[in-house]
Amino acid sequence: MKNWQTKYINKIVCGDALKLLKEIPSETVTLTVTSPPYFQQREYENGGIGNEKSVEEYIDKLISILKEIVRITKNNGSIVFNLGDKYDDDGGLLLVPYKFAQEAINKCNLKLINSLLWIKPNPTPRQFKKRLVNAYEPFFIFVKSRDYIFNLDEFNKTKKRANINRRHTRIGEKYFELIDKSDLKEEEKKQAKLELIKAIEQVKTGEIYSFRMKIRGIHALPFGGQNGGRLYHIKNKGFTIIKIHGNSLKPDYMINSVATIKGAKHPAIFPLDLVKEIVKLLSNRGDIVLDPFVGSGTTAIAALQLDRKFIGIDIRKKYCEYAKERIKNLHYQKTLL
Repeated sequence: MKNWQTKYINKIVCGDALKLLKEIPSETVTLTVTSPPYFQQREYENGGIGNEKSVEEYIDKLISILKEIVRITKNNGSIVFNLGDKYDDDGGLLLVPYKFAQEAINKCNLKLINSLLWIKPNPTPRQFKKRLVNAYEPFFIFVKSRDYIFNLDEFNKTKKRANINRRHTRIGEKYFELIDKSDLKEEEKKQAKLELIKAIEQVKTGEIYSFRMKIRGIHALPFGGQNGGRLYHIKNKGFTIIKIHGNSLKPDYMINSVATIKGAKHPAIFPLDLVKEIVKLLSNRGDIVLDPFVGSGTTAIAALQLDRKFIGIDIRKKYCEYAKERIKNLHYQKTLL
């Protein structure tokens, strides 16, 4: 283990998290922030977690990894897991996040001190008439002892009440550039921009709270479902606009409402601002922050931007390469300052 720091500190390491974590010495990491692949939400190639046949098998695998995380976490450290839920064939929620949390408490000797609610302005739109939109996901904060780092003064400094009159918002502007870069036909681009302008105006007048746009060839196609609706629009019009209604007033346990970033290189990228809030709250400068399912590398970027060190692990090579690319770009941007 003499060379573990050379291999892991401020590095993205591709491989099986369960095996790689065993190479890291006990009580070296201050904070883990991670979001493992959700249960049966996508088809994952090259193995890994997420394709198990039962919730029990899925949670068992996560607990095996969690035990290693607990071992390498300092006594004053914290472990933060984000998990999404899933409906069974009869339309009932499986309660995956909460079953995992209970197992973490029972089998890993952890204390659950908070369940943050990530309020998402771009949730998956309602699929059924007799079901409300699931617009939040939990972030479970586990600790090993009562001596955990907790920088409350640094948490959610930028949190503000939702502004109903959003006339000065710049929401949606990035989509004009994406439309121009896309492979859409000129008529499709023209129609996309017209509908985008209309959606932006609806936000400014308060008719809708927000929206997200999917563009053919730029964003990943919707997973599963019938060959209609959003999928139909993307294939035949070249784009679709998903409108989000409502706003929110959030207490401390509701983390700032920031959207999941949808893209082709990674299906659901952690919002950077969200991760930074957690890193500021539960670690200090110079500490090591771990993400054993690092995906696009957002946890690593948050750590670097806040003067922490990071360890990033992912079993999928394409995600590792994407994370390395993002970190390289971050270092390049710093040299320009």
